Amino acid sequence: MMKIFHNPRCSKSREALALLQEAGQAPEVIEYLKTPPDLGTLKALVRQLGLPVRELLRSGEAVYDELGLADPSLGDDQLLDALLHHPQLLQRPIVVRGEQALIARPPERLKAWL
Repeated sequence: MMKIFHNPRCSKSREALALLQEAGQAPEVIEYLKTPPDLGTLKALVRQLGLPVRELLRSGEAVYDELGLADPSLGDDQLLDALLHHPQLLQRPIVVRGEQALIARPPERLKAWL
């Protein structure tokens, strides 16, 4: 079963969902702004992506600057806390397949992964 952490207002997220559907997949769609991931889910995503927590953050969001998240001294717990309280910071779209995940931006990355 596949999952996609999706923002329907994001063109790249919509493209990724369309690619999954065109490939015959019927992923569980998680609109993470309506249903934000909890700490356990965020930690699982970090593990499945195989990336540092910082890579899950959207640095272009205003709240990123407001919270001073560019500070390299911030630890994973502080970054995860920011994601918990400000889900708009989460990279999108994230597609999960089994124990692996991919930040599907650009959506072409998803084609190769499928």
